[in-house]
Amino acid sequence: MITPAHITAIRPYIPGKPIDELERELGIEHSVKLASNENPLGPSPKALDAVSEALSSINRYPDGEGYHLKNAIAAKWKVRPEEILLGNGSNELIEIVIRTYLMPGDETVMATPSFVVYDSTVRAAGGISCNVPLKDGRHDLSAMAERITEKTRLVFIANPNNPTGTTVSHAEVSLLFESLPDNCLLVMDEAYFEYVTDPDFPDSISFLRQGHDLLILRTFSKAYGLAGLRIGYAIGPRQVIKTMNRIRQPFNTNAPAQAAACAALKDNEHLNRVLEINEKGKSYLEAELNRLGQFFLPTQANFIYINLPDGFSSETLYNSLLRKGVIVRPAGPDVIRVTIGLPEENRRFINAFEDILGVFQ
Repeated sequence: MITPAHITAIRPYIPGKPIDELERELGIEHSVKLASNENPLGPSPKALDAVSEALSSINRYPDGEGYHLKNAIAAKWKVRPEEILLGNGSNELIEIVIRTYLMPGDETVMATPSFVVYDSTVRAAGGISCNVPLKDGRHDLSAMAERITEKTRLVFIANPNNPTGTTVSHAEVSLLFESLPDNCLLVMDEAYFEYVTDPDFPDSISFLRQGHDLLILRTFSKAYGLAGLRIGYAIGPRQVIKTMNRIRQPFNTNAPAQAAACAALKDNEHLNRVLEINEKGKSYLEAELNRLGQFFLPTQANFIYINLPDGFSSETLYNSLLRKGVIVRPAGPDVIRVTIGLPEENRRFINAFEDILGVFQ
């Protein structure tokens, strides 16, 4: 079989290795994983109870429309159930919107570096990615607006951005809408929005209420700690959601995931604890990185983007940290991304990082 060129050009997404596999390879124990932006506290106990209860009925197909979860999301964000589409994580929703609105040769505009799934999925659909470099670690919305043409169908903004943790403001997004032509949809990926404390963060749902062509992507994988169940949702104009629903696979979200998400939405006490732990961890890590003289970008998410000293490669640091039982994510030749963990996990990283810097400097 001959593989189309636009498929062979795609670089596969490489997930982080499971902890047990790395420990077996390296002969180490009690590692901490700070590589995948997971919630270190775990899910709400109410969500776990809901999963247990749902297991008794897994011989039945799940609710293909996600009635209860859609209504719970609609009530929380004051939108209509018909303005919501559920997905197998927000990754599937990215794929669905691209397959729905992108024809081969059509263009998308996105930042770089940003979430790698945008580019690979666009390429898989035969589309063209117009990548606009970040400016000072943030989306440069003015430069992105200049790249929009009559062929542009989708514009992606990760807010907060992965891997940098930076955000764009309400005013900046409002200006961008003035540059969007007809037949162009802005996709705002808000996977980490629960962690944001910046008062200038966009009220994306208010843009929907103003009639803008906007699709908002959110997930239960991060702050709600349900990454292993793969459940996310999109909020958008009714016609956009209706059209995307035409190509959604039947039963794309499973019953335990739907039940867990419904329960998680009700447990504000657990969510607040997650956010409190993240804020304390962020303050500790930023203070320690400043003490070590390391440059990093102030984050609005649950991870930190760290630029390494001159001549210090991310691959070298990654492997050195591995041998000390700390797993991080290389995010470029001289950059790492570190998930904010529990207090002891954060201390493990800082102690290991400081030891390695001392050896190599």
